[in-house]
Formats: sequence, structure tokens, C-alpha cells
Amino acid sequence: MTTQSPEIARSIRTGSFNTNCHDLGEGKPVVLIHGSGPGVTGWANWRLVMPDLAKRVRVLAPDMVGFGYTDRPEGFAYSRAAWIRQLVDLMDELGLPQVDIVGNSFGGAIALAMAIQYPDRVGRLVLMGSAGLTFPVTDGLAAVWGYEPSFEAMKGLLDIFAYDRRLVTDELAELRYQASIRPGFQESFAALFPKPHQRWLDALGSDPAEIAKVQHHTLIIHGRDDKVVPLDVSLGLHRLIERSELHVFGQCGHWAQIEHAARFNKLVADFIAD
Repeated sequence: MTTQSPEIARSIRTGSFNTNCHDLGEGKPVVLIHGSGPGVTGWANWRLVMPDLAKRVRVLAPDMVGFGYTDRPEGFAYSRAAWIRQLVDLMDELGLPQVDIVGNSFGGAIALAMAIQYPDRVGRLVLMGSAGLTFPVTDGLAAVWGYEPSFEAMKGLLDIFAYDRRLVTDELAELRYQASIRPGFQESFAALFPKPHQRWLDALGSDPAEIAKVQHHTLIIHGRDDKVVPLDVSLGLHRLIERSELHVFGQCGHWAQIEHAARFNKLVADFIAD
């Protein structure tokens, strides 16, 4: 008898494909959008967040198309517009006129663009280690998007993600490496952000003039020691978004939701419930 992976959840029709989406708790709907690391899934990104947050709100954590266990339609054109369309289709299928959104890194760029394009469908925003403003591709981001599967490469990525090296165990590296080589995972990942990486990062970004028009209450969270997305990006978002607040974790890399899980969960839950 085999046990189903905890990463596989509810299958929800979104346009022409099915989205794998975790759906926990009751009440105010909050969508969690994961980052863009190899082998990432909604569950892998938010596994330490979902149980706590689901005690207070309804948590939805989809695998964005191209990642995880969501369908990979043949010939699909991956783009910011396509990921926004997936979110809108997900909300429509679930009968949700408005949601709060928590976006991590790549997911933050999508959350921000969603708020700009569909302001009435977004309540509060949480942007964590978020892209959204363009910046020169860091060595850390180049390593993430240029990942070639191996245990050593995955362990190197975990070293980039985490400030606290105690988190970077061989067991975790092996787990994430195996996740990255599941059938179809690396093929779709390699197609998402091929070189030159800068063009894809720029395409994820939003116009600063449009960001400045955002009127949503926004919580911006960043690790001071982030090697993937520089802290300056969140400082820039904070300057542009009038109704924003910024929390910077010291001794923290690109994994605030993992390295400081309890504090992160309380910050987000209190902000959403306020």
C-alpha cells in the first residue's frame, strides 16, 4: 500500500487545466503563492505556515502552472499574465469575489501584479522576499533559475536560501533533490526562466508608477541577508506603496517563513485579521 504525497491536494479546474490546490480552514480566504525554486510546490513552500494560518482563516495554496502537481499543458506559454489568469480562474471556480494574497519571491511579483490588474479582487497583500521591482539578477537567483539536477547543486541552493546553515541538512537536500527530478518537474522548470535570466525577471516586474497607485494595505517582509532578492527591492516597494509596512528579519535569508516560522505566522495572521 502506497501513501499519497502530502504535496498532492484538491484538483480544481482553472481554465484549460487542473490546479493542485491545498484548501484548509474556514472563514476569510487567503491565497498563498509559492516561489520559483526547483521542485517547489505549494506544500513545500508553505508547510510550516498553512496549519497555523488555517486556525484563523481559509488557506488556499495552489501549485502555479509549471510547478508542482498542477497540470502542465503541452505548449503552454508561461507568463505573468498566464499566472494571473490562473488565480482569477481559481477564484471564479471557488466562488470567491475577493481574497487576501501572500506571495513569496516569484509569488510576490504575481500577487502585486494581480492587485494592480484586479484591485477589487484583492483585499490585503503580504509580500515576502518579493520580486515585483526589477533589479540586476543576483548570483543567488541565477543559481536558482539555472539549476541542473544533482544532490550537490540542490545543497548549494539550500545554502543560498538559508542564513542558518543548521537548516541545510543532507536529508533536506536529498528530499528537495528528489522532488526536483520527479517526472516532468525539471523539464517544465527549465522551460520557465531560460537564459538570459534578466528578461524573465524584468517581465515579472511591475511599472513603478502602477505600483505607486496600489491602495491595498500591504505587509512587506524580507530577510536582511537574502542572497536571492536584495533587501533594496522591499525598501523600494515600501517607498512606493503608500499603505505599506515593512518588517525586516535579521539573521534571515530568503526563507523567512521557514527560518522564523512562528514570528512570520503571527505577523501575517495578525495583519490579515486586523
